Amino acid sequence: MELTVLNTADFNSSHYGSLRARKAPYSEVNESAVQFDWSSRPVEDEDENSNKMQNLKELPLHMGLKKAIRQVQQMRVPVVSSWGSWRFRHSKSFQRFREDLASVSSLLELWRKSMHQIGGHFGGGVQSYFLFLRFLVILNFLSFLLMAGFVIIPSIVFHSVNSSGQLMVPSVNLSGVDVCLPYDVQLQPLTIYYTYFLDLLSGTGFMEYSYLFYGFYNNTEVTSNGFSYNIPLAYLLTAAFYFLFCLICIVVRMGGVARVVIAMDGGRLGGYSVLVFTGWDHGLQDQRAVKVKHNNLRYRLQVDLEEERIKRKAESLTLSQAFLLYSLRIFLHLIILAMIVAAFFAISYATQYSQSQQQDGIVGLLLQYLPSMVITASNFVVPFLCDQIANLEKYSPSVTVILALLRAVFLRLVSLGVLLFTLWEKITCKGNITAQNCSPCSYNYTQYQCWETRVGQEMYKLTLFDFLITIAVMVLVEFPRRLVVDHCSCKLAQLVGRQEFVVAANVLALVYGQTVVWCGALFCPMLPLINTIKFIIIFYCKKVTLFQNCRPAVRTFRSTSSNFFIFLVLLFGWVLSSVVLIYSIASIHPSYGCGPFRFSSSMWYVIPGSFHSLSNTTQQFLLYIGSQAFSIPLFILSCVVMCYVAALASVYGKTINLLKKQHKLEGRDKQFLVKQIKELNENLYRDEQQPQVRTRDDRGARGAVPRWEENYNSAFEPDEEPAMLTRDFRNSGFYNTAT
Repeated sequence: MELTVLNTADFNSSHYGSLRARKAPYSEVNESAVQFDWSSRPVEDEDENSNKMQNLKELPLHMGLKKAIRQVQQMRVPVVSSWGSWRFRHSKSFQRFREDLASVSSLLELWRKSMHQIGGHFGGGVQSYFLFLRFLVILNFLSFLLMAGFVIIPSIVFHSVNSSGQLMVPSVNLSGVDVCLPYDVQLQPLTIYYTYFLDLLSGTGFMEYSYLFYGFYNNTEVTSNGFSYNIPLAYLLTAAFYFLFCLICIVVRMGGVARVVIAMDGGRLGGYSVLVFTGWDHGLQDQRAVKVKHNNLRYRLQVDLEEERIKRKAESLTLSQAFLLYSLRIFLHLIILAMIVAAFFAISYATQYSQSQQQDGIVGLLLQYLPSMVITASNFVVPFLCDQIANLEKYSPSVTVILALLRAVFLRLVSLGVLLFTLWEKITCKGNITAQNCSPCSYNYTQYQCWETRVGQEMYKLTLFDFLITIAVMVLVEFPRRLVVDHCSCKLAQLVGRQEFVVAANVLALVYGQTVVWCGALFCPMLPLINTIKFIIIFYCKKVTLFQNCRPAVRTFRSTSSNFFIFLVLLFGWVLSSVVLIYSIASIHPSYGCGPFRFSSSMWYVIPGSFHSLSNTTQQFLLYIGSQAFSIPLFILSCVVMCYVAALASVYGKTINLLKKQHKLEGRDKQFLVKQIKELNENLYRDEQQPQVRTRDDRGARGAVPRWEENYNSAFEPDEEPAMLTRDFRNSGFYNTAT
């Protein structure tokens, strides 16, 4: 198939020298229309001629003519070999299968209709939050399937069929540690209903010794009919692969988003022109969302202009003014740092007080939730005070938002780290395992008979409390606020308005919840399932409150709506939880009375202990993998590949820079052409307003040039064609064809 278009280069010649010459024959004009080469043959090789097949779909022809072209092509099928025919049939079948699979997967996409509805009414910024929430739901569900397939379900099966499992050989000397072996879980009959409710909220009682927490799983190796399954090894490897799987998912999503960010030059490509000409969201369907988008674009332009103004003002500051400004900023930074440190001390103190008090009933429940309450209050009060102080720092709007986000991320993630650090200090007696409380068990047995379960309970309570606070804010704050704003005409209510849906704050809440799950997954294997249910309920609640109670935030920031920023913050949470996992596996002694590692010196000891139970061939292969004979060539090969990729990236970077420079030069050329066209139009307009008397030299026997009221009239000379200015309608310019 070939597309033939008439070359229009000759149209600029003197063929169009007069108005009469513009009336070209129909045949010549019709040649410029889209034509099709009927003698072409259908596509024989999908790989080599895929562009030709695509051109038939893109031709500006009606469907009837396209069907006729396809029928003619099918009648002219060439003679091909059996191998070529087989390849063609299978490539077409595979292409149809891919298209069908893509259509089915789009129909099975989770919350597909809701995503389109949210994006159509509130734009892509709010939609990015719900897309991120959907990603976390799928990630947690797949993670639970991983934990269930290798740890939970095998343990349930072995408990139900009463398999003859044998205890692992202890790797530590149990003499003198008899006091550390008992693990008493008081399972009293629930005679009062609220006791059952309290156990459900705190993770104690009937929930403590269940598949939910670490302490329920045994250190057994089941052997039956040649089949062997090591529960401790499966538990540890599954947790490691769980973290690795989450990292791969985050990196893959970040890579896809980073390509878009790099292609758009970080959102700065084109500057104001991109914002004006491509900043509109054509998927908006609601009139209120259209108005908000108008305000958002206006605000972004105002922010850019404000940043330029602040930048110029900063350049014009004197030395004394700059000294005072930077001194003020340093002082305010110290105040903010002091508030964050005070919040950390409050969290540490609340954790220590909660762990030291043992009470029952509602008071005991409140004491157990005291660290969660302090963390939630700190995450609300400290960012609010930081935002008020940021108004005095006199930064540009973008820098102000960046600092607010960094402070909020630091506060949320480090507060969780402070809680875990305080727990580790209580468990390990501040690192002194020879202290009175930690001897002879190497951990604080008197307070923590199964410290892994206690850490899992803390993460369980943090997850549950975060969910309860989210629902409470929706029911007790956002709904009443909407009712007051809609039914109260006072100025205060109208000034406050509806609740804004701030994408940054909601995304940070999701990252915090996911980080809590990662930190507690080792000690609470069913926590990913709990988090999946939690995020599903939050999705529907947020959707309802978004359409009923909230309005989109007028002031947005590009990084907050960027998926790359979202996944970068999530990656920070993953790093923090990885530190928790590594420290728990390698440093802290496992509990003697519970869990699959009860008789090991550390959780990591299961790996070398299981290595010696493998066959000689497998041991030799693994030793070769870890030897220098394999690692050094692998390292050299990795360096060569990295150098090649770095060189390739450098070449691509230079090409991109050249294209950017070419783009700028083309923009300058266009500006120059526009300037020339403008000047030419002004000259032509001036000539039309002030007509000049035209004279004509009569070289023959003719006398004076015929005139009519001092104007030349070509009607007196019908044999010759006057020299006149003609307009080129194709390039909207003028040219003189007089010779």
